[in-house]
Amino acid sequence: MNVKKQFYEGLLTQNPVLVQLLGMCSTLAITTTLFNGIGMGISVLVILTCSNIFISLLRNVIPNKIRIACYIVVIATFVTLVDLLLQAFVPALADSLGVFIPLIVVNCIILGRAEAFASKNGIAAAAIDGIAQGVGYTIVLIILCFFRELLGNGTILGGLFEVNATGNLVFGLGTAGGIRVIPEGIPALGLILPVGGFLTLGVFIAVMQWALNRPKKAEKEGAAN
Repeated sequence: MNVKKQFYEGLLTQNPVLVQLLGMCSTLAITTTLFNGIGMGISVLVILTCSNIFISLLRNVIPNKIRIACYIVVIATFVTLVDLLLQAFVPALADSLGVFIPLIVVNCIILGRAEAFASKNGIAAAAIDGIAQGVGYTIVLIILCFFRELLGNGTILGGLFEVNATGNLVFGLGTAGGIRVIPEGIPALGLILPVGGFLTLGVFIAVMQWALNRPKKAEKEGAAN
């Protein structure tokens, strides 16, 4: 088990969103405010880690012919628990994310890691993989939320903080309108629409691919010289 390598892959070389291109549906749909991004990211991180641990624990018991069905049952159990906890303790987040929390059951990131890693490795390694991939997913969501909210709505920290009429900073879990940075009328509202999600995500995927391929290109040029 190489913890450093697993985190390096989860954050960069095998980032679930920018490299593996998994979980696109939720990534495009909910990255309009920082509140949504953090909530969705933490939910996926918890479900992914718990599912990996449980599937790794049962990997020698689950029959090969029905392994995918068993994985889905395990994942659905943790999704249900997280969904109920959100409805009980953070109802504003549950309402904001809506159907995308139950849809984590079929999120390709979680099912993919169950099949590719958790079912083939020990509990500790599976747990680290879940955390690494979950953190990589969460960071991408936060970055996308920040830029889409800023450039599309002109605010930051939406759903978490806002400035009231007296100029004081107020915390509001799911109710705060965000801190206005760009005056109204200037932001490109299209960036908080679905098309804006595609454009923003496409830019970040291109930047990630450029960054990952740059050392390889430099190495090839050096070898040629």
